[in-house]
Amino acid sequence: MADIQKMLEEVKGMTVLELNELVKALEEEFGVSAAAPVAVAAAPAAAAEAPAAEEKTEFKVVLKELGAGGVPVIKAIKDVTGLGLMESKALAVAGATIKENATKEEADQIIAKFKEVGATVVAE
Repeated sequence: MADIQKMLEEVKGMTVLELNELVKALEEEFGVSAAAPVAVAAAPAAAAEAPAAEEKTEFKVVLKELGAGGVPVIKAIKDVTGLGLMESKALAVAGATIKENATKEEADQIIAKFKEVGATVVAE
């Protein structure tokens, strides 16, 4: 029991950085995570406090209609995605996703760019 008291006194004297290093060392040594039980316990409380409708922060930008201007749309896809000409053409023909995990601002810029060339693009 004296060893435990000794350890407690030692822990009380540690700085926050030293305690953080101790926790990391214990996690590595024993293959456990000190954060997992805390995260599980905190999740229901966080869900209860969350507002009913959260604002979406990531969008998937999808080409819905190619429109009349095929070549300008393919060039716009090439500019946005960084793909080659053939890959951009294939994506234009398929009407697939142009960009995933785009911010609201990125999505708006992409939609505006495609609107200029006559294509219909939506952010989902």
